Amino acid sequence: MRVAQINATCGAGSTGKIALEISKLLTERGIDNRIYYASGKSDYPLGVKYASDKYIKLQALKSRIFGKYGFNSKSATKKLIKHLEDFKPDIIQLHNLHGHNVHLGMLLNYIKEKGIKTFWTFHDCWAFTGYCPYYDLAGCNKWTDECRACPQKSTYSWFFDKSSWLQEQKRRLVKDLDLTVICPSKWLANEAKKSFFKDFKIEVINNGINLDVFKPTEGDFRQRHGLENKKIALGVAFDWGVRKGLDVFLELAKRLSSDYQIVLVGTNDSIDKMLPENIISIHRTANQRELAEIYTASDVFVNPTREENYPTVNMEALACGTPVVTFETGGSPEIIDEKTGISVKIDDLDQLENAIRKICERGAISSTDCQERAKGFDSARCFEKYVDRYK
Repeated sequence: MRVAQINATCGAGSTGKIALEISKLLTERGIDNRIYYASGKSDYPLGVKYASDKYIKLQALKSRIFGKYGFNSKSATKKLIKHLEDFKPDIIQLHNLHGHNVHLGMLLNYIKEKGIKTFWTFHDCWAFTGYCPYYDLAGCNKWTDECRACPQKSTYSWFFDKSSWLQEQKRRLVKDLDLTVICPSKWLANEAKKSFFKDFKIEVINNGINLDVFKPTEGDFRQRHGLENKKIALGVAFDWGVRKGLDVFLELAKRLSSDYQIVLVGTNDSIDKMLPENIISIHRTANQRELAEIYTASDVFVNPTREENYPTVNMEALACGTPVVTFETGGSPEIIDEKTGISVKIDDLDQLENAIRKICERGAISSTDCQERAKGFDSARCFEKYVDRYK
């Protein structure tokens, strides 16, 4: 059996790391496999890059001008198909196809023509909408019938609204594919079942994390920042903004007393200008171990995300023994249970504040329960399910 994975990246970002973990498991099983990717760099020996970063940026520009997001990149897709022709995979595993890395029509038509068994992991909602990876903030459900007059068009196209055309193309292209859809969360699987993928087999395989890295890890984070007697409320994201709830932390900074310290990881200089003095900003950690130390040092992990699939940061926090407070959005609440965290309605800041205080001041959740819950997030166990499906 030969397995070809197709993704925007290899080993970088959440989807690239997932593809890498699957590849390593396949290799351990003696299964020949490749990861075909278009963006960034990778020294992984089974990674095959088929486009230059300059080319991908040009395709992104074309998408913004002409609005045909996911239907550019013709020459790169020709190269990709040539690689597939040479490799002759029995299984194709699709991941992120909206990194301007493929012409969706060319790729899916090729797969259909060859009759290759295909698995497509939805890391967001893009596969069944016109443009949008998420639509909660826009309050739009047009995708359940027909995308049109897209409220988020300007994010993806400067001039033309091609949302109806794009969704119809996707609907037509997936017809007659030998396809299984994989969703990391129950929430996303339920959304997919409302779409034109409803007649395909849709399975849930949760994402996982490396429990050898994310575990209770002692460090000097509290001492270095003078936080020995503080209750630390931690937030971690790498694209801070309204979607990730930056404004929520700004409000919490006003509400929480001096007994608390808010720490945000993944910020940058422009974000720093928006932060009050009582929020500690950490642009990046030196490595994952340092991040695990920060999770471990914190009393509560706060994830006020407003659009989400199955956030890795929730799993990482629990694995380090830190309870999670999150908004009830996407698959974020699925990661916790009543022993390991608290979910509250989106934008209910009173309940969010109460949940933080309940955990920090009343010791409502134990570190041991969080660690026990995290055993189910072991990446080897989670991604093994992919390999089993390929048989």
